[in-house]
Amino acid sequence: MTLTDEEQKEVTKPVGLGVVGWLRWGWRTLTSMRTALILLFLFALASVPGSVFPQRNVDASLVARYYANDPVKAEWLDRFWLFDVFHSPWFAAIYLLLFLSLVGCVLPRTLAHLKEIRRKPPAAPRNLLRLPHHDEFTADLTIAEAAATLKKRRFRVETGPDWVAAEKGHLRETGNLVFHVALLVLLIAVGAGGLYGYKGNVLVVEGDGFANTVAAYDRYVPGASVSAESLEPFSFKLTDFQATYIGPGHEKVGQPLTFSATLSVKDAPGAAERVVDLRVNEPLDVNGTLTYLIGHGYAPVFKVTDGQGQVAYEGPVPCLTSNTSTYESECVIKVPDARPQQLAFLGRFLPSTLPVGEEWISVFPGAANPTVQVWPFAGDLGLDSGEPQSVYDLSAHKNLKPLGTMTVQPRPLAVGEALDLPGGAGKIEFTGVKEWISLQTTYDPGRMPALVASIAAVLGLVFSLTIRRRRVWVRMKDGRVTVGGLSRTEGSNFTDEFAEIVASLNPRSGVSDDR
Repeated sequence: MTLTDEEQKEVTKPVGLGVVGWLRWGWRTLTSMRTALILLFLFALASVPGSVFPQRNVDASLVARYYANDPVKAEWLDRFWLFDVFHSPWFAAIYLLLFLSLVGCVLPRTLAHLKEIRRKPPAAPRNLLRLPHHDEFTADLTIAEAAATLKKRRFRVETGPDWVAAEKGHLRETGNLVFHVALLVLLIAVGAGGLYGYKGNVLVVEGDGFANTVAAYDRYVPGASVSAESLEPFSFKLTDFQATYIGPGHEKVGQPLTFSATLSVKDAPGAAERVVDLRVNEPLDVNGTLTYLIGHGYAPVFKVTDGQGQVAYEGPVPCLTSNTSTYESECVIKVPDARPQQLAFLGRFLPSTLPVGEEWISVFPGAANPTVQVWPFAGDLGLDSGEPQSVYDLSAHKNLKPLGTMTVQPRPLAVGEALDLPGGAGKIEFTGVKEWISLQTTYDPGRMPALVASIAAVLGLVFSLTIRRRRVWVRMKDGRVTVGGLSRTEGSNFTDEFAEIVASLNPRSGVSDDR
């Protein structure tokens, strides 16, 4: 029968995979070991920016400082979620793909491994001398004796009419599976922490208190299943903060030594008060809710009197550290209640002031000689516009005008000194110095499972790297004993162990088999 041209084209047309075929191919590719390793590498690589760039959920003030120093670069970084790496869509995509890949990779291998463990060692090949490791000798050896010798070496043994088969090393694959299952549990633990846990950041000044409520946090990041009622009802008051530094006369002068915050803590309303010494990496623990000390700074205390003689503001002002070696800090004071016009001030706090020519600098991070340089402004703060604004920034207030002549280096105020404002606008007095601490409160139910999974992953990796899979067969016929060995682990050295096995089977060698 002759085919027409159209029929011939139809016959020779390549057959496509189809939708089901492409889905099957995609699933096999995703669940392959190579893909799992690639995704694991990408997961580790994607975590690097979280250590390089400041993260909002850890310390929002560092992100604000990054914006202040380089706003254009910070805006581009924020577009790619580099200040919120672990909440970014691209990190979540890698996380979910890795999870699916591990599930699809581990489950079939686990089932296959369970079948392999239950399977008996295979019968001895006909010609053991063809195996990579082999030996032959004359001895009066029985099947029971050979089996007992191999069992003492912790081999799984199976016997036949004239042969003994032995195998061990299944813990290698067990360790490999434990490693991958532990990674899977680790991902689940991280996901559970993100779903049922929460993080919150807050800045607390000496003498102030904090209650663990949503409204009290400066930044609060709850999990999807967390409500306001889920928070542990503890509270505390910051009674004191002490920081020590290496003093003058040492080449590392100014380097921090210790940070210690004294808290008066109540684990629940009406509970007895307890004193806690909060230090770096030694968090406050209230029923699994951990509060960490992550930063500190200075909060100079000001008293602002307006043009009508009324005290419009009095209290500490937390300042952002601009120089971490000397703790020079930048302060912003907004006084919306001042009359007849609203007031604002830029301040530069110097913990240990020293004049250098016509300038003043800080030479030590401790508050040995605290002073503040002040630049006053007056005008509309725009608080009635409803637009959000930073308490650490005045640049967005276009209606503020400098009071008097602005100088680059005004004379700093010492504690107890005041600056009279031009035009009878009032005065500002520097009355004292307090310190503030920044805290991060976290609740993560997946923390302990993640720790256990990490330990299991390390142990599984050790097993998979150190244990070798091998098989040994012994055949006895007419007084001749033939021994064959096969290593099922690529690149392993089975020669020495095989020689010891042969020696233990041969009574003439004089080698004991008690191992």
